[in-house]
Amino acid sequence: MAMKCGNCGPGYPTPLEAMKGPREEIVYLPCIYRNTGTEAPDYLATVDVNPKSPQYSQVIHRLPMPNLKDELHHSGWNTCSSCFGDNTKSRNKLVLPSFISSRIYVVDVGTEPRAPKLHKVIEPKDIHEKCGLGNPHTSHCLSTGEVMISTLGDRKGNAKGGFLLLDAETFDVKGTWERPGGAAPMGYDFWYQPRHNVMISTEWAAPNVIQDGFNPADVEAGLYGSHLHVWDWQRHEIVQTLPLQDGLIPLEIRFLHNPAASQGFVGCALSSTIQRFYKNEGGTWSVEKVIQVPPKKVKGWMLPEMPGLITDILLSLDDRFLYFSNWLHGDLRQYDISDPQRPRLTGQIFLGGSIVNGGPVQVLEDQELKSQPEPLVVKGKHVPGGPQMIQLSLDGKRLYVTTSLYSAWDKQFYPDLIREGSVMLQIDVDTEKGGLKLNPNFLVDFGKEPLGPALAHELRYPGGDCTSDIWL
Repeated sequence: MAMKCGNCGPGYPTPLEAMKGPREEIVYLPCIYRNTGTEAPDYLATVDVNPKSPQYSQVIHRLPMPNLKDELHHSGWNTCSSCFGDNTKSRNKLVLPSFISSRIYVVDVGTEPRAPKLHKVIEPKDIHEKCGLGNPHTSHCLSTGEVMISTLGDRKGNAKGGFLLLDAETFDVKGTWERPGGAAPMGYDFWYQPRHNVMISTEWAAPNVIQDGFNPADVEAGLYGSHLHVWDWQRHEIVQTLPLQDGLIPLEIRFLHNPAASQGFVGCALSSTIQRFYKNEGGTWSVEKVIQVPPKKVKGWMLPEMPGLITDILLSLDDRFLYFSNWLHGDLRQYDISDPQRPRLTGQIFLGGSIVNGGPVQVLEDQELKSQPEPLVVKGKHVPGGPQMIQLSLDGKRLYVTTSLYSAWDKQFYPDLIREGSVMLQIDVDTEKGGLKLNPNFLVDFGKEPLGPALAHELRYPGGDCTSDIWL
């Protein structure tokens, strides 16, 4: 078991200690109704993932938000392993930014973990007036007793990559993290690493560009992101902007978990590349492409070539494996990154996608596959959509997957998701030799929700996970 410490705060002292933590028993994930035709608020679902439980792979609680069309998306904690040395801290609040409405909900998951309740609502006006920001996305806790949330826009939906700060006790909006006037041109995700005095952020596009769907002409017009922004962690300002070669729409960014490491990876969705960023001897930062998923020439789709569309990535806590999802092609991949400059494919599994055999899309030329993959059926359910958000168990042996990206893009690329709802699946991982295998006994069908089919998104464990905890 993990090291016991009577005087410690939330989380674990190191990533390797976290791997010894208890097995996950429940997960939280936001479920979205915007763009589905159901006039109901988004909600936070609690799912039982304990195989010994009679409610295994079932939604055991639903916490509806008080407003419509928020588009809950990602979530984060009030505190995490960055505060491990502070025994006054407790990981008991989940922070839920709303991607479209710009509200932020704070949910109490500490009083009754299996039945969370709403703790506080931060209205858009507060964020607009105090920060000049809107469309919050990624939430990370800081060791200062604050919560930092990245944004994609200003109050009018124009591109603005800023960061707002919340007090982690009162959840009052304190202002911006970056210096006045110092926001990035675009925003999306971020990861910080104090030992190297650095934070690196990514960019998607202006909220006004993406809120109603994807238009290829916007790519030609340069309205989508293609850079990483390197920030001085102490001075709160950009010190480098790195253009990405073959790096359109850099989304999720992950440093290696080892806090001494000075490198990590970012997934670039549209160009379907994984890029490694790293610190040079002189203290500057560089980036290089290390994985390319080739597009497939197709017929019966919106474009003559279909990208994989890498939409989520994560790293195992021992920094041995990299995982990512190709939302359009439909496969989930595992790479051995023992040598970060030369990732080696060790596992691949198809979980639906746009190129399944018998579907509307015909593959004319494929550099990787000899035939189109078969549709996925789990416990009698034909799985719509493709693998999207992923979360790994602390010990690295179970990978959970959901199939919704963002309601407007779901509606455009996978209309079946809107009609049938998304699903949550579980993949068994070979952590010795590498390899991925579907667990045929696990399925959460969000098409059968009480108010109608819902779109389930990002996953969080009560005790922290591979994508929310940062070690100092």
